[in-house]
Amino acid sequence: MRTDSAPETVISPAYRRYLFLLLFLLYMFDYMDRMVIVSLFPYLKRDWGITDTQCGLLVSAVYWSILVFSFPVSILVDRWSRKKSIGLMAALWSLATLACAFTRDFRHLFAARTAIGIGEAGYAPGGTALISAIFPKQQRAKVLGLWNASIPLGSALGIAIGGLVAEHLGWRAAFGLVAAPGMVIALLFFTVKDYRTVALVKTVACGDRKARVKMRPAELVRQFTHNRTLFFTNLAFAANVFVTTALLTWLPTYFNRVEGIPMSTAGIKGGAVMLLAIIGAPLGGALADAWMRRRPNARMVFPGLSSAVTAVLLFIAFSFFRGPSQYLILLAAGVFAVAFVPAAVAVTQDVVHPGLRATSLSVNVIVQHLLGSALGPLFIGALSDRYGLETAMTWLPAFALLGGLLFLAGSRFYTGDLAAVEQSTDGLELSLSTPPGG
Repeated sequence: MRTDSAPETVISPAYRRYLFLLLFLLYMFDYMDRMVIVSLFPYLKRDWGITDTQCGLLVSAVYWSILVFSFPVSILVDRWSRKKSIGLMAALWSLATLACAFTRDFRHLFAARTAIGIGEAGYAPGGTALISAIFPKQQRAKVLGLWNASIPLGSALGIAIGGLVAEHLGWRAAFGLVAAPGMVIALLFFTVKDYRTVALVKTVACGDRKARVKMRPAELVRQFTHNRTLFFTNLAFAANVFVTTALLTWLPTYFNRVEGIPMSTAGIKGGAVMLLAIIGAPLGGALADAWMRRRPNARMVFPGLSSAVTAVLLFIAFSFFRGPSQYLILLAAGVFAVAFVPAAVAVTQDVVHPGLRATSLSVNVIVQHLLGSALGPLFIGALSDRYGLETAMTWLPAFALLGGLLFLAGSRFYTGDLAAVEQSTDGLELSLSTPPGG
């Protein structure tokens, strides 16, 4: 495919909003398909006699697939086509979710859940790269915050709908119901406009003039291996995602066991905690962008502070309270738990070459799933089998605090890494962030 430094397609503000809507809905359905399994645990345990550890594996399976396939798929996104890659991936994960309804034992369901992860592997990198290209850089964290609000919304809907449908129609029907909408949006995505693939060139000084030269493979690798901001951001992201994925996975079961309420009610109650992240994600992005006008490294410092607040709230909730008081504190934690996401994702786009944005987020995805999402549900499930779920949940604040400290450590390097990228890509960034006609 031909490459250039700027998008070929003229994108109006109205079309930007339409494209953003499709991306938002697709991300929401992504997480509905991913998290519907959580409210089905009691039914699977009843029918198949599986353990809490195996329940955790059914969640972790998706993230392990994403871990393996995210990087190669993101290269396809960066070097081939955003819209075709996203459309194909969404169709695959929707079909895999539907296949879950026809499984007959744990092994078959585990395989189907693994296939969901293959389909979802490149969506976050592809969607992030597309948003970063068509919206101005100054709005990047804010727009990404709005987009990432679809994660808690989709997760909460998947958990709540799954519990209600399973209670009345059976757990197989729950998979079939959440699979259909994603397929519809996947087909629509094949019709959208795409930007021209960005050439992997850098700007160098040639006397009084500037020239663009092709980047060598070693220079591409150094975009990630020598970038201290990305190093700390990716590790901090993993620590926080460990917490959010464990909460998404185990809160419904926690309420079911501790309070003795039906799983359908527990699913709604647990989903509501994470649904409040729909406030935290946009708010976190907007605050980080606003603070950045006065503090250049705000996109690192703000996630550090919000992660620390999350740690304090979870520690108080799981260690000292039960009942309504605990639930109010957990609702507050739900607001802060994903406030780090938009600024942190924006950082993965800020400090790399524009032609490597999907690849940059894929590296982040690999780290966060390897050390966070894939381990969180399994770790809590294993602790629950050994010590009980109440004790297991008290470990989560430590990981949120670790994430905050890592963000603050990385904030020292952000401005230097950003300046290096802006100097070497002079003339590329503006054309991507502000498409003609926008």
